[in-house]
Amino acid sequence: MLGNWLKTSILMAGIVVLFGTVGAALGGAGGMMIALLLAAAMNVYAYWFSDKAVLKMYNAREVDAASAPQFYNMVKELAQNAQLPMPKVYIIDEDQPNAFATGRDPEHAAVAATTGIMRILSERELRGVMAHELAHVKHRDTLISTISATIAGAISSIAQFGMLFAGGHDRERSVHPAVAILIMILAPIAAMLIQMAISRAREFEADRGGAEISGDPTALAAALKKIHDYAHQIPLETAEQHPETAQMMIINPLSGEGIKGLFSTHPQTQERIARLMAMA
Repeated sequence: MLGNWLKTSILMAGIVVLFGTVGAALGGAGGMMIALLLAAAMNVYAYWFSDKAVLKMYNAREVDAASAPQFYNMVKELAQNAQLPMPKVYIIDEDQPNAFATGRDPEHAAVAATTGIMRILSERELRGVMAHELAHVKHRDTLISTISATIAGAISSIAQFGMLFAGGHDRERSVHPAVAILIMILAPIAAMLIQMAISRAREFEADRGGAEISGDPTALAAALKKIHDYAHQIPLETAEQHPETAQMMIINPLSGEGIKGLFSTHPQTQERIARLMAMA
């Protein structure tokens, strides 16, 4: 399996090639230069600031031992078990139960959980979930997952901007055919980038790693079942608006309707539970 550093490098190189090709097709040599500069700027931003962008997108608030002692100390204990630096800890005010990890490396990692997940899970189950997220940090999955989400989101935003720009201020004016084709191409490319960069196998590995960190595979199995059942009843609007971030969550937060289904990178929950129970 390709290492996450190599995957990230390939992803970033692919963005440069994609933008350069599209820029050359639409604007010749000048268009290609502008597109290459834009791609380079996007890659720099994605590497250094993508974690902060995702946390801000979800309105995550940082907590510490004073503001959320039980949750913070739980993460601290698990990080020590995993022999990891203490990550930053965030809480997201959302009813849907879910959690994710982000950051370019273990020294710059953060873990986040929704208020919904804290309400429905027992302490044992929540401990299993946060151990799973720390396993992602330990395996360095967070680099590729956060960068790919940011880049895919940027591509989609640029495509939408191109459509608005082409439409101008005249509502009767139609989008230029070349721009329309470009938009139709870019949307699935954004999803394909996620699918190529993120393997379903990493969730199985994080489940296994999380079970080892917490020492309690059955707690994580029980948590996954609860989260799966609730997540399909309670929408997570930010994820619906930014489906490229769905692959960061412990359970797919999307409704799965339409093009959003392209962003599904999670294995079947029942299979994950079965594998965890086999470890017990």
